[in-house]
Amino acid sequence: MTTLPPVDEMIRAYQASDPSYDGIFFLGVRTTGIFCRPSCRARKPYPHNVEFFASAQEAIFAGYRPCKRCHPLDLGALPSWASDLLREVETDPALRLKDEDLRARGLDPASVRRFFLKRYGQTFHAYARARRLGSAFAALQRGAPLDDAALGYGYESHSGFREAFARLFGQAPGQSRSADCIVVAWLDTPLGPMVAGATRAGLCLLDFTDRAVLEAQFAALQRHFACAIVPGHNQHLAQAQTQLTQYFAGERRAFDLPLVLSGTPFQEQVWRALLTIPYGESLSYHDLAGRVGVANAQRAVGQANGANRIAIVVPCHRVVNQRGQLGGYGGGLWRKRLLLDLERGQRVFTQPQPALLGRSF
Repeated sequence: MTTLPPVDEMIRAYQASDPSYDGIFFLGVRTTGIFCRPSCRARKPYPHNVEFFASAQEAIFAGYRPCKRCHPLDLGALPSWASDLLREVETDPALRLKDEDLRARGLDPASVRRFFLKRYGQTFHAYARARRLGSAFAALQRGAPLDDAALGYGYESHSGFREAFARLFGQAPGQSRSADCIVVAWLDTPLGPMVAGATRAGLCLLDFTDRAVLEAQFAALQRHFACAIVPGHNQHLAQAQTQLTQYFAGERRAFDLPLVLSGTPFQEQVWRALLTIPYGESLSYHDLAGRVGVANAQRAVGQANGANRIAIVVPCHRVVNQRGQLGGYGGGLWRKRLLLDLERGQRVFTQPQPALLGRSF
């Protein structure tokens, strides 16, 4: 469960329309029934008329409607300060920014830490460290000398580099030249941030970052592939970015991404069946069970459907209850409804388009 900042801190943030808290919490206004980002420029409600939520999903479940002024569901745009930090890390992976460097930029290290933990599942310092090591890993695979990989990415000694590298990748740098890893990048979409992951073979992860099971998904992927997960970019993630942009704009009905399914044989059988459900249509759990040859195993099929790690592309959102009701969805029923509306021609998302963080290995 995400921990909210102290109430006094959240009150100060929304009263100052502080954009650095966007994505960290949302405020619901009891007198109007709407919820906003902290940076919303609308008239400020009194604190006793406000309640706070860790996600837009929580606010919707509590009965609030999204504000038409600040559009809290359109979580695509990163705060400018976060974009600036990420740009610095991407431009110079060897860069090491300490808390005092953040303060010199007018940033509160605690707020930066909370934002990165919520959005990326790790602190800013951990993200930057993993990015440095991921870049060094890619350099080694391109045939770079060990000296260049170590000293070129911010490490002052070979021993320090080897220790940090082995801790992340589970092997010495010299043994990794033919190894694989899961490269992950965060995408901003009209339904909130998503994390995408890919090996050399194809896409193995696409999920919403506010899901409580995301950490378990990472752990399962590490066990399945027996390799490290590092932030970065590769050609499969670039393809995913392009095709998701087209999908949300209503310009793409089918994905042609290389997929790497990572589950039990039964789970993978169900996931392949999901790929056969046409765009704009839905299938009941009962019919999906029949499609995979286990007509009396609707519960098992539902569990496999819920364990899908590649949302949208493997369209688990197209499975509904026997009576056509939505049923469950790990990303939240509000997202499932919007995805089905999009595919039925009732909605087209134009802003913001998915934006992929990271650079090519």
